[in-house]
Amino acid sequence: MRTLAVDPGEKNIGIAISDPTGTIANPVTVLRHVSRPIDAATIAQLAREHGAGRIIVGQALDENNLPTLQSRKSIRLAGAIRSQTDIPVVLWDESDSTQAIKQALIQSGASRSKRRGHHDDLAATYLLQTYLDSQAETQQTGLDVE
Repeated sequence: MRTLAVDPGEKNIGIAISDPTGTIANPVTVLRHVSRPIDAATIAQLAREHGAGRIIVGQALDENNLPTLQSRKSIRLAGAIRSQTDIPVVLWDESDSTQAIKQALIQSGASRSKRRGHHDDLAATYLLQTYLDSQAETQQTGLDVE
């Protein structure tokens, strides 16, 4: 089953999709934030177009695993997406996804100019890959992480 990932931000929203087997995450696009209802409708449409059976929305938690101001915005976006589609929507911890992408770019030898700017689609891809990996691990151990 394909899973669509949403990495919401103040200005941009990164979107990624898994392969049909739910194993590998790939970047799709970066949406410019307009408003919650319009963003939710666009995300729901992308999920339908890509045949997603699940949508995950990233939410940052603090060091005590409590919601932050940004994660409360993610929760509201997830609710708006749910009102636009019957596809299940799951919140997933995105803490450190942007930092992990920056570190990966440094390690890959990307120049400073290529590391500048926003990498929202890559952050969504990282978010989705962590989710997919946890699902694979869950299937191996028989535990449920959702």
